[in-house]
Amino acid sequence: MPPNDAQQIDRANAATDRVPVVFVHGLWMLPGSWDLWTAHFEAAGYVPVALSWPDDPDTVSEARERPEAFAGKTVGRIADHLAGLIDGLERKPAVVGHSVGGLLTQILAGRGLSAVSVAIDPAPFRGIMALPLSTLRSLRPMIANPANRKRALPLTFEQFRYAYANAVSEREARELYEKFAVPAPCAPPFQAAAANLNPWTEVKVDCRNPRRGPLLIISGEKDHAVPWALANGAYKKQQQNSGVTEITELPGRDHALIIDSRWQEVADTALAFVRRFV
Repeated sequence: MPPNDAQQIDRANAATDRVPVVFVHGLWMLPGSWDLWTAHFEAAGYVPVALSWPDDPDTVSEARERPEAFAGKTVGRIADHLAGLIDGLERKPAVVGHSVGGLLTQILAGRGLSAVSVAIDPAPFRGIMALPLSTLRSLRPMIANPANRKRALPLTFEQFRYAYANAVSEREARELYEKFAVPAPCAPPFQAAAANLNPWTEVKVDCRNPRRGPLLIISGEKDHAVPWALANGAYKKQQQNSGVTEITELPGRDHALIIDSRWQEVADTALAFVRRFV
């Protein structure tokens, strides 16, 4: 177990009077992208746990120097890694995830590992048939070349601006890019793009498990990478579950909604939902 993850899990287990909230990052980000959120949830009385993906570097600068650290990470491997870490918690957590982290959040919920879940701009899973052009354009740097499947690639600023930070000023987009953007494995986008063609895909969610728990999906109105069609597609599939399933769209927000200057609006939306159940 990575040392930072182990420390967070030990701290959560020691806080027997507080519910842990696990945060799961997405592509091009590291666990540190949740720093403002973890402080916010801590102040609200929860114990935050921002988990890593396999072999995540500790810092943005290290990640940029070692892009190969991300290569070859598949959705299944990341999900199993996170499930193993969550298994170390003595109390079932709330789970909050963004982008591919939102997909992973739903996979973990479908395994019955979360008490309540919030999936923010979640990447699609098998059964969601929409394929928006803006999503294809956002992922094109990774999926245009089949040889990229086992590689990890960064986004240029122009690519980040379109896929991630299209609804903020150019100045803020550059600040976010410099502070947060790291290389990402290309395998998950390839897997998501082919999920409906592959019955054995790892990009699938058990939407019917009665142990899934309450789920909120948050969609950014201006998101190019995961527009409403994909978020609403996940919501419709998740409505098969007997538990509470809700969706909300935040006006004027893009894929960078968890890290931009208005992050607290999103955090408060997630926090209000979590508070209803744990």
